[in-house]
Amino acid sequence: MTVGVTLDTTGTDLTLDDAVRQAREARASGLASLWFGQTFGHDAPTVAAVIGRDVPGIQLGTAALPVFGRHPLLVSSQAQTVQAATGGRFHLGLAVGTKLISEGGLGIPFERPVARLREFLTVLRQLLETGEADFEGELITARTSWPARVPGAAPTVPVLVAAMGPQALRVSGRLADGILPYLAGPRALEEHIVPELHRAAEEAGRPAPRVVAFVPGVVTPDPEPLRARLYEDLAFYEQIPSYARVIEQSGHRHAADLAVVGDEKDLADAVRRYRDAGATDVVVSGTEIAGDDARLRTWEVLGELA
Repeated sequence: MTVGVTLDTTGTDLTLDDAVRQAREARASGLASLWFGQTFGHDAPTVAAVIGRDVPGIQLGTAALPVFGRHPLLVSSQAQTVQAATGGRFHLGLAVGTKLISEGGLGIPFERPVARLREFLTVLRQLLETGEADFEGELITARTSWPARVPGAAPTVPVLVAAMGPQALRVSGRLADGILPYLAGPRALEEHIVPELHRAAEEAGRPAPRVVAFVPGVVTPDPEPLRARLYEDLAFYEQIPSYARVIEQSGHRHAADLAVVGDEKDLADAVRRYRDAGATDVVVSGTEIAGDDARLRTWEVLGELA
C-alpha cells in the first residue's frame, strides 16, 4: 500500500511556486504521491506537470477531472503530455462531477452521467493504449484524423475514477485501472465498494483495480476546534446523494465523522483500517487545515507509513 496526500490548489491562494515548495516537502517526508483537485482555478494536470519537472521521485495525480465539458481526445493529449513531462509518474483521475458544476457552472445538462462515463472511458482507453480511436456512441464521437500519441508518454497513463455508486463502480471495474473514493469509510469499502468493483473487473477478465481511498485528516494536539470547523466545511457533501449514501454506508451521519483528527496513533490506526478494508492506496486530504506545522507533522507521520 502507498500513502500520499492532497495538495490544496483549489481552496487557497497557493501559487505554483508554493506548490513546488510543498511538493519538495512532501517528497522529503517520504510520501509516495501528491494529488490535485480541479475546480475553476488552477488546471490540475498542468500543476502536476510543473511539479513533476521540478520534484523527482513522487507520483502525481488528479482527483479528479469532471468528464462533463471535456472530450476524451483532448484529455488523452493532456494526460500523455503530463506523463511525458513527469517521466511516467502521472495518474489521471476522472469524475462524473455534479449537477452544480455541470449545469450551474458550464451550462451543460447533467444527463445520463454513467452512460457518458462509459463512453468516455471506452474512447480514452483506445487512445492511451493504441494512439487511435474510431468511436461513435450515443453521447461521444471520437476519430483520430491526426496522430494521438505523445512521444515519451510511457508507461500507459493509469486511469482512475471517483466512483462510489453501483453503476459507476461497474463501469470503472470494466474500463478503468482503479477508483478514487472520498468520504467512504472502511465499512463502506469492505461491504459495498470493493466487492462491486472486483466483481465487475473479474467479469471483464481484468485484474483487480486499485482502490485509492481519500480520507480527511490531520495530526493536532487540539482536535476539538478542528472537528467543529470540519462539520461546517464538509457539510456540503451531505447534500450530494452519492456522498450522502456512502457516508451512511460507512455508519455515520455527517461527512466530518469520517475525518481523522487526533494524534499520530489515531492517524496511523486509521490508515491501517482502510488498508484492511481493501484500499490499495490511502491519500489524506485537508492536512493544511491547522497550519503549516500541523501539516508537516502529518506528512512526516504518513511518510513513515508509506
